[in-house]
Amino acid sequence: MPYFVHGFSMIAKNSRKIDYRSWWVDKITSECERKKERKEEMERETEKKQSKFKRICVFCGSSPGNKTSYKDAAIELGSELVSRNIDLVYGGGSIGLMGLISQAVYDGGRHVIGVIPKTLNARELTGETVGELKAVADMHQRKAEMAKHSDAFIALPGGYGTLEELLEVITWAQLGIHDKPVGLLNVDGYYNSFLTFIDNAVEEGFISPKARHIIVSSPTAKELVKKMEDYIPQHERVASKLSWENEQLH
Repeated sequence: MPYFVHGFSMIAKNSRKIDYRSWWVDKITSECERKKERKEEMERETEKKQSKFKRICVFCGSSPGNKTSYKDAAIELGSELVSRNIDLVYGGGSIGLMGLISQAVYDGGRHVIGVIPKTLNARELTGETVGELKAVADMHQRKAEMAKHSDAFIALPGGYGTLEELLEVITWAQLGIHDKPVGLLNVDGYYNSFLTFIDNAVEEGFISPKARHIIVSSPTAKELVKKMEDYIPQHERVASKLSWENEQLH
């Protein structure tokens, strides 16, 4: 066989070997990627099934805030609740962050309960509530009703109303009225100053170190819900939950 023909034949054989190796590497890589995707999908399904929360109450602003990240966080939290088969309890209406998260959960096929005082139940004030609307007498009854229907609480960025609702459920936990997790979605460090204030109150002796752990915080919805799933109360309650329940019966 002439040398150039033999040389061409060897190159062709080597090319087939190289192509075959490339094909085999691609095949293995594709199979690994498929296995990884299946594993991630199974993990997501497991998270759905294992969520101990049926409903989460979300406190947030009736304003969207000045940053796009606040709006994105509200939608992200809504999507996270949907992915875990968790329903939403919120303050009613369709404006601001309240409207964004309620719409995200509702569009995802989960149940939404909006609790709103009759005085504020005017479309020009709060917009139109999606899902189930519960009209109550006043703000006090609103908070009690929201807590009654919820297994946990999360605060998105908000103003006076959000802080007041947040601090009340934290206080209820400290008093022993409930043992439900309370989470802060600390978007772009929005609650950093608040957490610094709480830490200072611990240092100054007004909040016990164990009661500091009532507040669970995270910058992302996924991480926050996971941490709340793992929450175990560490503080000593002022009175037992049973005592508070008995008091309400009289």
